[in-house]
Amino acid sequence: MKALITGASSGIGMEMAHILAKEKYELILVARSKDKLEELQKQLPTKSTIIVMDLSIEQKVKELYILTRSEKIDILINNAGFGLCGDFEKIPISKEIEMIETNIKALHILTKSFLRDMIERNSGYILNVSSSASTLPGGPLMATYYATKSYVTSLTNGIWYELKKRKSNVSISCLCPGPVDTNFNKVANVSFKVKAMNAHDVASYALDQMFKQKRIIIPGTKMKLAKFLSRFVSDKFLLNITYKLQKQKLKN
Repeated sequence: MKALITGASSGIGMEMAHILAKEKYELILVARSKDKLEELQKQLPTKSTIIVMDLSIEQKVKELYILTRSEKIDILINNAGFGLCGDFEKIPISKEIEMIETNIKALHILTKSFLRDMIERNSGYILNVSSSASTLPGGPLMATYYATKSYVTSLTNGIWYELKKRKSNVSISCLCPGPVDTNFNKVANVSFKVKAMNAHDVASYALDQMFKQKRIIIPGTKMKLAKFLSRFVSDKFLLNITYKLQKQKLKN
């Protein structure tokens, strides 16, 4: 059994690598940082291959599929992604385009490419890592990030239903965590004022639910409750709360 994990060098992706390795999966680990991937590889008890690649470049994403399609990937985990916090007009457009290319385009290409192979074999799992942000009407001060994650969740929902209607054995799930203690915070230039979940706990729960073919995976009782309660308030109210939370995250 083989699993391919993007964004595997830290955080949720790294923890998933450790968990799957203990379950005897062979791993293909993809990230930008060669040093971190090599360090992770040394720690794993099963065979693993590392691929150093920038998934914000479309051609590289296509190369990744070509390089690995013959491996018969049983699990694809689209975890690569990042966010940026600040006023929309102040964030450099080049960084936002890089975010869109990574969070949306790379995930889209890999999902479609490997899904076709899995459908042909009638087996396999895809886990797209989104965010609790995708369940909200928008994200002031993180507008582009929230929009990319809304895309991921919407795409996964649509594919999930298509697979269900054809009674396919292929499963696709979407992980929508709240704050998690990962390198994401440093890249996004934010600091959470609420307690973040442990990355290992999130990874473990996500994989367990993925194997149960859960469509939307929300770790943590607080986040489940927040999603439920959000149904009973207006979009304007949620946007106001989101703005205040993002404002608190910004580092001075």
